[in-house]
Amino acid sequence: MAKLRSNKRFQKFVKHPFEAAGLFVTLGLFRLFPVDVASNFGGWLGRMVGPRLGISRRARRNLRLAFPDKTPLEIEKIVAGMWDNLGRVLFEYPHLDQITAREAGRVEVVGADHVYGAAESDRGSILAAGHLANWEVMAFVAGQHGVDLTIIVREPNNPYVQPAVDRLRGSSGGKRISKGSDGARQALQLLKRGGVLGILFDQKMNDGIPVSFFGHTAMTPAAPAQLGLRFGCNIIPVRTERLGAGRFRMTCYPPIEHPDSGNRKEDISSAMESLNRSLETWIAEKPEDWLWLHRRWPQKTYDSMSPES
Repeated sequence: MAKLRSNKRFQKFVKHPFEAAGLFVTLGLFRLFPVDVASNFGGWLGRMVGPRLGISRRARRNLRLAFPDKTPLEIEKIVAGMWDNLGRVLFEYPHLDQITAREAGRVEVVGADHVYGAAESDRGSILAAGHLANWEVMAFVAGQHGVDLTIIVREPNNPYVQPAVDRLRGSSGGKRISKGSDGARQALQLLKRGGVLGILFDQKMNDGIPVSFFGHTAMTPAAPAQLGLRFGCNIIPVRTERLGAGRFRMTCYPPIEHPDSGNRKEDISSAMESLNRSLETWIAEKPEDWLWLHRRWPQKTYDSMSPES
């Protein structure tokens, strides 16, 4: 118990403040550089450091589960590409307003009419996206196109980092609600009013529902389907692709079909299966765009892998 208290004090008074200070300095410094320079440096740093970190072992295992036919060399290339993207994401943070400005021409938007039509209807709408390319772009682009988008977000573990993140995200003009019971209530009220809600649905959620993902059952957040079916919302899959340094394509797809079997549980599962199939397609086309670092499948799935995996 004493060790736990000491650990918490260390985090509160040493680790978290120093992490936050480092982040503030880094973001402030790279705001001074042109977008391409900041993004390219972040990509270089990610490639040099990321693959050597212990957490990259998880990315390699995830990739072997998703793509069992890929060679070790192909896996390593994807891991390096993933870290390149993550490095760019970090160093693009202070430039998100510049990257997504319509006059900058750095973000190509495809299928915007699907979102415009949903936003203008009297029903709520849900944009279902994943941690692809620079996933923060979606909220900024929505704001630039006059769509009042509210995003459900996971707050940083470090409370001292929160002000900087809030300031950067707030400049998009959109709103944020935190994951949790209070956030869920806010999301319900938003959709009742006919608002537009953004949800990232691609991470493991222990109290989610089992849905196939790359051939393996994965506990999946069911919120897009649960909320969409409850309120009759348009559920619009949204993909962000990296095209280069600070350059992206955001594609808004037609709303998915609303299952109506009379069995609510099956309908929710069917809708999430549809979203997962879309996500699989996007990832398979550009696997380096996705965040492979989280434990996406249950432990028993990893335990079943061969020792060399």
